[in-house]
Amino acid sequence: MIARLRGTPVASTAEGLLLDVGGVGYLVAATPSAVRKADRAEELVVETYLHVREDALQLYGFAERAERELFIQLLSVNGVGPKVALAIVSGSPADELRRAIVREDTARFQAIPGIGKKTAERIVLELKEKLAASVSLAPVGGADADDHVVARDALVELGYSLADAERALSQTDSSASPEERVREALRRAA
Repeated sequence: MIARLRGTPVASTAEGLLLDVGGVGYLVAATPSAVRKADRAEELVVETYLHVREDALQLYGFAERAERELFIQLLSVNGVGPKVALAIVSGSPADELRRAIVREDTARFQAIPGIGKKTAERIVLELKEKLAASVSLAPVGGADADDHVVARDALVELGYSLADAERALSQTDSSASPEERVREALRRAA
């Protein structure tokens, strides 16, 4: 199995990142963080996963080992293939996604294109126990986790996408109440 590549980024296309390793060009379907890393590097190290099918060999690339490990865990979920797993891992940092699984935050996964309610619930159900021991439920940004979810859900109800709500809340005072955080996020948006 090809677990890691180190080489020169040649191009970034719709099909993936082209990495020249010793004169051989590897096409890697990469996360946005790996692509960003390639944009500013003369040499790049990419953690990879080789997915083998009857008709194809596909390399998936990640900026860090935590992304690859979560990707592999997601592949163990019934109904989640490599393209869906890559979309999930591409959406947020791996630690945040692990915390969302342990907190049973299915809305986080439903916001990702291609993932419906049943798939989101299956991800949480099948991975929660596996991840519970390794995930710190330390409050997000210092705030109580339940308060963070309340504030995020309030912004979603007001029309924000899940990603925009998370981004807006990351710019607020994490020690404030959910109501104050929502007000502050709305003020910043205006």
